[in-house]
Amino acid sequence: MKILVCISHVPDTTSKINFVNGDSEFDTNGVQFVINPNDEFGLTRAIWFKEQQGANVTVVNVGGADAEATLRKALAIGADEAIRINANPTDGMFVAKQLAEVVKNGGYDLVIAGKESLDYNGGMVPGMVAGLLGFNFVNACVGIDVNGNEAKVTREIDGGKEIVSAGLPLIIGGQKGLVEEKDLRIPNMRGIMMARTKALTLVEPTGDATATKAVKFEKPAAKSAVKLVSADNLDELINLLHNEAKVI
Repeated sequence: MKILVCISHVPDTTSKINFVNGDSEFDTNGVQFVINPNDEFGLTRAIWFKEQQGANVTVVNVGGADAEATLRKALAIGADEAIRINANPTDGMFVAKQLAEVVKNGGYDLVIAGKESLDYNGGMVPGMVAGLLGFNFVNACVGIDVNGNEAKVTREIDGGKEIVSAGLPLIIGGQKGLVEEKDLRIPNMRGIMMARTKALTLVEPTGDATATKAVKFEKPAAKSAVKLVSADNLDELINLLHNEAKVI
């Protein structure tokens, strides 16, 4: 089984976020980038398929040269090879078209993507890739098993979970639950050394133009100061809730 894992190169959630050029561009200075958490769950599941069923695992990213460190980490975790599509991933449809071309040329049986990236939170790309290729697609996946050409997929729905079956080739949008957090892999020294010898292929993008661009970014409004009220002064608390917060 050939598996392609889509990897987004995203800012660490602990990073301080700022914008430049009139708030039209993200300021990357001093920001640590990591594998998108939803993608990391998918990568870990793919490595499980490699270890248990002999699958071949390729990781792919649409991004600049700075994303290669993230791809190397994925290789150190256990992926067999990596592909970087040399383009700026600012538009969901553009990214989907680039990934679809890789999938089509690579003959992959299973494509694992995160249901959304932590930076843009668009949640569009996996479904778009499936639509472009005519592949089966299941989103919000929290479990997957493959037997031959059939997959049994568990996905999260309102109020519970749903188990569906789908034939390969298949694209899933994975999330937390696809594997347990305790099962996430940390690259060891042997993996890091082996990653240096694994293939990282640079692919130029197709001629498709990006359809959208960021006009302006805006941070959430700052939270107001906290007012502390003595536990003995319930009248003051009720007054603030009623007249200032207006919640009662």
